[in-house]
Amino acid sequence: MNNLLAALMFFTRLPFWKIKTVPAECFKHVVEYWSLTGWLTGGTMALVFWLSALVFPADVAVMFALASRLLLTGGLHEDGLADFFDGFGGGKDRESTLRIMKDSHIGSYGVLGLIVYYLLGYALLCSLPLSLTPVVLFCGDAFAKFVCSFVIKLLPYARREEDSKAKVVYTPMRSLGILFTAAGGLIPLIPFVTFLPSFYAWACVLPVLIFAGLVYLFKRRINGYTGDCCGALFLLCELGFWTGTVFVTYYSH
Repeated sequence: MNNLLAALMFFTRLPFWKIKTVPAECFKHVVEYWSLTGWLTGGTMALVFWLSALVFPADVAVMFALASRLLLTGGLHEDGLADFFDGFGGGKDRESTLRIMKDSHIGSYGVLGLIVYYLLGYALLCSLPLSLTPVVLFCGDAFAKFVCSFVIKLLPYARREEDSKAKVVYTPMRSLGILFTAAGGLIPLIPFVTFLPSFYAWACVLPVLIFAGLVYLFKRRINGYTGDCCGALFLLCELGFWTGTVFVTYYSH
C-alpha cells in the first residue's frame, strides 16, 4: 500500500500525501506501480473525453482529455520528453547528452519535439471512431507504462544517485513487482481485445517495437536510462499504441 501511494504521489499532482506519509524508500519502487497509476490518468482522460463529447465536437473533446492528464501529472512526462529531444538532439556524446538533459531550460529540439508529438497525437485521436477513443485513451496509458517499466531491468541508471533530478534511483523490479506492473498494464486490455475484433491486438506491437528501439538508443548513447528517458519512453510508446489502433481501424476493412 505504501509503495502504491508513493507512486500516486510521484506520478501525479493530486494530494495523496494527505492520506499518509510514506517512507522515502518506497519511492524507489514506484515504477512497479507505474501502470496502475495509468488507471487513474488514463481513466480520467477517457472520462473527460466521454463527457466532453456529449456537448462538444470530438476534436475539442480530445483537447480536453489531453489537458486533463497534463493537470493531473503537472506535465511530468512531457518535461522528460522535451529534455530527451534536447539531449539526444543536441548532445554529441554521453557527457554532453546527460548535461543537456539535466538543464532545466527547454531548447529548440524540445519545443519542436513537443509540438510534433501533440500535433500527431491529436490527429491520431481525432481520426478514431468516437466510441473507440475512450477505450484507447484508457488502455494506451496503462499498457504503455507497463511496457516502459522494464527499462529499469534492462539498463542501469545513467547518473550517480546524487545527480538525479528527482533524487530517486529506482530499484530494479522484483518478481512481485513484475506481477503488479503486468496486472496494471494487461488487465485494461481484456475488454480491448475481448469486445473488439481480434486484429486490434496488433495495436500492442508497435509500442513494444518503439520501446526496444529506444532502449537500444539509450544504451548506445548514454549506457543507461534517466528519469527523462522514462518519460519520453512512455509518451512515445503510448503514441505508438494510438498509431497502431488507427492503422488497424482503417486498414482492416
